[in-house]
Amino acid sequence: MAGEAERTIQRFWDIQNDGDYTRVVELFADDAVLEDPMFGTFKGRDAIAGFMAKMNEEMGKRDIHFTLVELAGDDHAAWAQWLAHTPEGVREGVGIYRVKDGKMTYYRDYMHPPKKS
Repeated sequence: MAGEAERTIQRFWDIQNDGDYTRVVELFADDAVLEDPMFGTFKGRDAIAGFMAKMNEEMGKRDIHFTLVELAGDDHAAWAQWLAHTPEGVREGVGIYRVKDGKMTYYRDYMHPPKKS
């Protein structure tokens, strides 16, 4: 049975799939930390909101979209396996998440180099 963290991250993916990354900001705690391997570390909801606005711009410009492969979690933590589809190929990755009271407090992505399509 899915826990609170898994349900929160499923909402994250549902919102992200609509293509407006700024809408996921509502799922982050005020003092959350997001670590992105390409763009850096963002501390606090305001910094994460700025990053998500940049994601809207960059993902559209680069013609990149993501698909969720697998998601699992309990009440406190979750992980997701995902694919990034880029013009250069498909990149596999994993996100790890901590959740408290229905809000993400920590999010970190890890990814492999792109595979040629």
